[in-house]
Amino acid sequence: MKLKETEKALRLFSDYVIQQSKTRLTKGKQNYSKELYNSLKYKFDEENDGFIIDFEMQGYGEFQDKGVRGIGGVRKTTSKFNSRNNKGKMWKQKGGNSPFSFKEGNKPSVKHFVGWAKSKGLSPFAVREAVYHQGIKPTQFFTKSFNLGFEKLPKELQEAFIIDIEFAIVLAKKNKICQDYY
Repeated sequence: MKLKETEKALRLFSDYVIQQSKTRLTKGKQNYSKELYNSLKYKFDEENDGFIIDFEMQGYGEFQDKGVRGIGGVRKTTSKFNSRNNKGKMWKQKGGNSPFSFKEGNKPSVKHFVGWAKSKGLSPFAVREAVYHQGIKPTQFFTKSFNLGFEKLPKELQEAFIIDIEFAIVLAKKNKICQDYY
């Protein structure tokens, strides 16, 4: 049995998740290079009388969505952008309860921060140090979009499945009538 309406509902759900994720990236000003934005997509496959939806994005998208815990530590110097003296104070953690964390002695590459830092007039090395110690705040651009779409999905999916079943019954009756006639 081909579940056309169910497939349609699942495709609409997937389109909604991608569209909302892109909107959240843009509104949250997390869309500097558009690389992550442009990489958001999904693959839809039918397998064994079921459907598989595989959401895809740049590898760092999951870190931006869920955040990264920094290593913490004590500040060695005071930033020239900060009017108060914070030398010797603890780094503020931004990563929350993220499943990801930076490891001691394993700093991210400066190349990831060059474009953004230069656009803000900052040193990419200073930005890397701050990110390494403080972590990355979770944006949940994808998680929130997926959860919101998923809350709507059961009702839409039930309705689509009912339409598919009713169509299959009508088709079966029609075929039975045709078989009885011949």
